[in-house]
Amino acid sequence: MSDSLLSSAEIDQQLAKTPSWQIVNGELTRTFELADFRFALAFVNKVGELAESAGHHPDIDIRYNKVRLALVTHSAGGLTAKDFNLAARIDSLG
Repeated sequence: MSDSLLSSAEIDQQLAKTPSWQIVNGELTRTFELADFRFALAFVNKVGELAESAGHHPDIDIRYNKVRLALVTHSAGGLTAKDFNLAARIDSLG
């Protein structure tokens, strides 16, 4: 998978495919609201499994039942296909 930075047009195309995500301070972010803390932890564990299999790890912030994920390819200095691919896989968790 390429670590090439995406252009603004490519980012816009990818955002159209992942509409629940947004760009905040150069990161691809989404906040999930779960039933309670227990469900939030279970969700984070599922995200962790996806991230490990992709070799690409989000920043994760848990606040009781809210989980904020932020994706950026640090080694490339911005957003790459890796970020959007992992976002789509996370969305598939339901």
